[in-house]
Amino acid sequence: MEDVHGVVILGGGIGGLATALALHRKGIDSLVLEKSETLRADGIAISIHANGWRALDSLGVGTELRELAIRITEEQLVWPQQNKSILAPIRKELRCLRRKDLVETLAKNLPAGAIRFGCYIVAIDTPDSRSHGAVLTTVGGSTMKAKVLIGCDGANSVVAKFLGLSRPSQLPCLVILGLTTYPKGHPFGSEYLHLLGKGFAFGQLPITENIVHFYMNLSIPSTGPVSDCDDPYTTKDSSRGEDYALRKLQECQCPAEIAEKMQRSDPESLKILTRIWYRPPWRLLLGRFRRGTVTVAGDAMHVMGPFNGQGGAAALEDAVVLARSLSQAMPNGVDANAEMTGHGLDEKLSAAIGRYVQERRPRVVRLSLESFVVGTLLGAKSLVKKLVCRAIMAVLGTRSRFHENFDCGRL
Repeated sequence: MEDVHGVVILGGGIGGLATALALHRKGIDSLVLEKSETLRADGIAISIHANGWRALDSLGVGTELRELAIRITEEQLVWPQQNKSILAPIRKELRCLRRKDLVETLAKNLPAGAIRFGCYIVAIDTPDSRSHGAVLTTVGGSTMKAKVLIGCDGANSVVAKFLGLSRPSQLPCLVILGLTTYPKGHPFGSEYLHLLGKGFAFGQLPITENIVHFYMNLSIPSTGPVSDCDDPYTTKDSSRGEDYALRKLQECQCPAEIAEKMQRSDPESLKILTRIWYRPPWRLLLGRFRRGTVTVAGDAMHVMGPFNGQGGAAALEDAVVLARSLSQAMPNGVDANAEMTGHGLDEKLSAAIGRYVQERRPRVVRLSLESFVVGTLLGAKSLVKKLVCRAIMAVLGTRSRFHENFDCGRL
């Protein structure tokens, strides 16, 4: 029998699982195709601000996840070279989750059989000239049809390629992520420490009373110490990145305890990101994110640098908005056996996806602009470029950085 499905989601990461769960909450069945053989629960941590928690509450997992992370109540901004610091309260909700906890929680709330592992899609085509939807071809040559296809397959998305989106660009930055465990408890309380220096930014967020997440963003020269690799996210030799980071810390006269934190981190958690992919804001403004009943969400749509801590939350927002739009058009779900033509089904689904894209575009353009400006400022050498970046940040405003008040709405 022909393998035909109503809604297919490509990618079993945060965006894909959140979209599947949002659809499930609205009574719409979907199938997640994940190329890995098991759930991809790797990764380090993800900071979730108030807007992200609103989305998680809509998905029905907010309460469960809050039990896994303490609330962060203060932020300390430190400029070591200027001997200056500011301590400010964080009035809106902010927690830092281990990525593993978030992914596993989303997955276990899905119905059995909602995820098909080991399914690597290499090509996408349209079924015929008269109908929407897509035909998916696996690496083994088998095919399946989807009436609605949602690409949540990351920066190198095969769905984005099908839509005609250009390949994401890269920022000349090196990002180091890790976790440090304190068996007897850490002394940092509920404070978010943020150090800003020349060419680097260091952050430290407590996850629990015993686990702390840290990150470090560094500008790197064009002839940096980290070579290209097949994986677009991590270097094969993480020690080279760590050595470079430690040298950079010394050059920037960063406090010695920061280097100590990095050195005592859990080795299996240390991750060196050597390529920071992003879609420039002007491409998000003009990009084509829908073709019939095919669209993208999460990083496949708006991959951005980690500089404003909103990439993961934006994917959660995408999931809520997309599921809401589809459920309004098809309150009884998407019937895989219904004819796409002759009954207006394709037009209804296409219009629903169009509304989703229209609603999300202004939001992700602003997020991308903010992340792009901060990342550019981090590696800026010329005074003019620095002044332009700071002027744009001043226009955006400090509150936009945390997006505390943004609400994507209920499912």
